[in-house]
Amino acid sequence: MPSDTAITALSGLLSDEGERITRLWAKRLRAETYEVEVPGRDLRAPLHHLLDELARLLRDRGEDAIRLWPEVVRSHGAFRYDQNFEPEDLTREFKSLQEVLLYVYARRNGGVIDADVAELVSELVWEADASAQASYARVLKTEEVRFREAAVMESVLNHVEVGILLAETDGMVSFASPPVSRLMGVPMRAVVGARATSSLSPVLTQVNARHPTGEPFRVQDMPFLRALREKGPVRGVMMVVERPGGSDATLEMSATPVWEEDKVLAGVIQTFSDRTEAAVKTKALESAHDEVRRLQGQLLRRTRQQALGQLASGAAHALNNFLNVLRLRITLLQREYKPEHVEALDKTVRQIGELVARLQEFSVQRTEERLAEVPVDQTVREALELARGELEQREHPVHTELDLGFPWGVKADAGFFRELIVNLLLSARDRMEGGGTLQVRTRPEGEGWLALRIEDGGPPYAVEELARLFDPLRRDPGAPQFSLFLAVARTQVQRWGGELTVENRPDGSGASFIVRLPRFRDTAQDVEVSLPPSAMAPGGVPHLKRPARRVLVVDDDLDNARMMAEVLGEEGYDVQVAHSPEVALRIWEKHAFDAALLDAVMPEMTGWELARELRQRSPQTLLAIVTGADVRGQNRASLALVDAVFRKPIDVGALDEFLTQRRSEEEPTEGLGAPDPGH
Repeated sequence: MPSDTAITALSGLLSDEGERITRLWAKRLRAETYEVEVPGRDLRAPLHHLLDELARLLRDRGEDAIRLWPEVVRSHGAFRYDQNFEPEDLTREFKSLQEVLLYVYARRNGGVIDADVAELVSELVWEADASAQASYARVLKTEEVRFREAAVMESVLNHVEVGILLAETDGMVSFASPPVSRLMGVPMRAVVGARATSSLSPVLTQVNARHPTGEPFRVQDMPFLRALREKGPVRGVMMVVERPGGSDATLEMSATPVWEEDKVLAGVIQTFSDRTEAAVKTKALESAHDEVRRLQGQLLRRTRQQALGQLASGAAHALNNFLNVLRLRITLLQREYKPEHVEALDKTVRQIGELVARLQEFSVQRTEERLAEVPVDQTVREALELARGELEQREHPVHTELDLGFPWGVKADAGFFRELIVNLLLSARDRMEGGGTLQVRTRPEGEGWLALRIEDGGPPYAVEELARLFDPLRRDPGAPQFSLFLAVARTQVQRWGGELTVENRPDGSGASFIVRLPRFRDTAQDVEVSLPPSAMAPGGVPHLKRPARRVLVVDDDLDNARMMAEVLGEEGYDVQVAHSPEVALRIWEKHAFDAALLDAVMPEMTGWELARELRQRSPQTLLAIVTGADVRGQNRASLALVDAVFRKPIDVGALDEFLTQRRSEEEPTEGLGAPDPGH
């Protein structure tokens, strides 16, 4: 039996600290049962009532309180049943009461808990728990007897993986199966029997509910509320919630309206399904897909960079040869002037210009193809010249044997076609580690087709390897980008109406890459006026202008500007030089010019920007860009500002032909330049 001292001490504690004990008990209970704060719902009220009754019994009945208090608690079990508590929730509730009572008693007594008081608290709590559990079980048993079918359904719903929620037409949640609480991660008892607009908001906040995109999930986004508004089914709404342990769960929700026989809306059924595993797998697949695309991009860049790096050696070799010829010719000129030396110098400069132009065309980042007639045998020779240094400057050089017999053209993009041949040559070289001879053949095939064969001396391919050679995701430890290059190249050739294949040579000495393309057929629509390419407008159409006698040369390189002025002066032009765009604009305002030759790259303002300024001042004046770079990176608006683009080194004959072109007869030939302010 508890001592009178313990009863008095506990009675005094409840009288003095009742409010505090009630507050701490409610707080601990909420944490233990994941209870959600719902506006208008007081969790403390039933707890306060129990503690008031216990204090009264201890004060008035002494030791009989241990026997009488469980009777007071008995109705509490039935009350918690109505609130959808589980039996284990009741146990946690009274265990929390014991912890709070001992905690407050210890703080009041300097951290010391009297053994008799602890025994009294334990006896009171567990007697109350037993009474509440008995009452809960009695109500449950009665309910099972009275509503056996409902109990069976409750049992089924408790074990299926799909949660079910029922909502009335006014938005009140009338039922939620146990899986709903498990899936949401918090008990839904606070929501059942209340309007969703007020009771669901705290639940969604507590579980950090959000859309898969990261936006907060609002109460109005719930499918059953949307179904009530829209009077129709709502499918596949995804929601991400945070479980008590910190992990995320992805739920899929759908809502279906329920109609009475007279087509009156009775309510809505909403289902909850766990799609966490599927969401994780989907995310993993998306991540893997993004990684594959990233790797493909890297491989494509690596293929191009490797080809450009390999070509650099060959280009340097060719340029060094040209420069050596220049140096020797200049030495001879210094000793004795002979016209043939000058002609040889001019020829060598043209060859250097052609080589640089081919390199620029190869390296430019093209975004669209420009189909035209491409001479096959000539393009093969150009590609071989670009790759020759890389082919021959190795420990075991690869020599090339040409057998060209296709003097016609094919319809393709010239740069892409040359790049394709270079890459095939370098790929064939990689298969010939010991060196050898690489054979390149062009022949007509069938009715109007080209067959370009590149035959290497490497090991023949295995049958299964041939089948997988064009697989872009094939893993080849030696050259992992090779199959990706072949897949891209084959698609490219197919766009031109042809095919790219590979086969082992009949004698077993290597493999052959074969490009087949239809021969170019000229039609009346394809015939164009033939003019020097360097004097063509950016769009490929010649601008017919009147004779231009007064010319402004704008170039920040003094030597280039002076040489241009000297050459044009000897041709009979009146030339003025400006060494910066700022000076050019000042001169332009003071004098009338028939034409301007603008360097493309200058520090203060590009030639394209200067052309825009000059075009606004003098719309009818001839404007040309002079550049050593490829102009295909320029947008169409910039190209439309000028009448021609000249590549360095400049063909003086083409430049003179451009400046002396005339407009049609009916157009005026005078006064087309900018007005001279001095006149």
